[in-house]
Amino acid sequence: MSALSHDHQVHFDSRLAALKLAGSGMLAFGVFLSGFVISEPAPYELIMVIQIAIWFLLGLAISRTVAPLLVMLLIFNLSGLTTMFVMKDMSGAPMYFAVSTFLALSSVFYAAMIESDHRRLDLIFKAWVAAAIITATLGIAGYFNVFPGAHVFTRYNRAMGAFQDPNVFGPYLVAPLLYLLYRLLTGPLLKAPLLILGILILALGIFLSFSRAAWGLLVFAGVALVVVMLLKERTTAFRFKILAISVGAAVFLVLALAIALQFPQVSDLFTNRARLVQEYDGARLGRFERHKIGFLMAMERPLGLGPMAFGKIFGEDEHNIWLKTLTTYGWLGAITYQVMIWSTLWFGFRYMLRERPWQPYLMIAWVMILGHAIIGNVIDTDHWRHFYLLLGIVWGCAALEHRHTLSRRPASPATART
Repeated sequence: MSALSHDHQVHFDSRLAALKLAGSGMLAFGVFLSGFVISEPAPYELIMVIQIAIWFLLGLAISRTVAPLLVMLLIFNLSGLTTMFVMKDMSGAPMYFAVSTFLALSSVFYAAMIESDHRRLDLIFKAWVAAAIITATLGIAGYFNVFPGAHVFTRYNRAMGAFQDPNVFGPYLVAPLLYLLYRLLTGPLLKAPLLILGILILALGIFLSFSRAAWGLLVFAGVALVVVMLLKERTTAFRFKILAISVGAAVFLVLALAIALQFPQVSDLFTNRARLVQEYDGARLGRFERHKIGFLMAMERPLGLGPMAFGKIFGEDEHNIWLKTLTTYGWLGAITYQVMIWSTLWFGFRYMLRERPWQPYLMIAWVMILGHAIIGNVIDTDHWRHFYLLLGIVWGCAALEHRHTLSRRPASPATART
């Protein structure tokens, strides 16, 4: 190779490295903006649409592992589009499915970006933590009316941060809290004070959202992460450390909760929200009765009802992701969604205990997907941006595992001779 061609190659490699660095920075910025969705379309959509288009135009590959996720999401959304044929009033439906399609592409984009460089996982979670702490702080400040106009970060006297709904705000904070908890359990004690402070801010934000789904998700995901880590770690000393810190963190959070409950405005709303079944759940035509009626209606309508049609009929949305997929995406969409969720959980369960650089992120994402599947029985997780990010993380890690496995296979004799 001549000196000129060598210099050209070095220059090309440096430009490629700079492009990848800038792309990773844009990816992290997009994740950061996911914590600020005061109105739609939000800046998150604009940034993500631009970079998704640019990266795929530049040749971002979709591997054979990630391709099934793309196929399932396309079938899911195409099935949804057919529901418009049975709608009398299609106002809002095109925009609804445009957002659905964008979120589907964002999930595939995250998976492809993670597969191309697993180090982006660390950027993703750090950006998520930063956004979560800021939006949680806004929600806390709004709840206690710390400054004039802070009430805009609340709704129904519940903290919602820079979101439109406390029921989305609360669950959004759980994955970053798990990430900080993981680092607390596995990292040096010198970093513990900052990690504990971050955990307290996020936990208080979740608590003040007064979202029962978020509370349940936090308890389930926290316990599940500790259990998975105990299964993963083989040494008795490390298991004891995990248990000791986990118990200490739980006691500390209980004490913080007890302090928060000293405020009358907190304790009154907590007493009301802590009831497992609210009046609007068990009343006539309440949430649970609407679920039953909705499933019976969906069984008679293979194409579904269409987006937002259920809410127009009953005055309230489905508040159940499984019913939502039936009414909004039809039978085919509902079946595809089920296959997608359970295949995601299967891949994650199969790979998450293997010692890999991406293992911590896969554990957190898997626990969160399982938690979302559980709370999906009482809440609608469709169009939750962070849920599609979690899907992308699990499938991206599965693709990394497949690549890792292939790279360790011995070459065939024919390949070795060539």
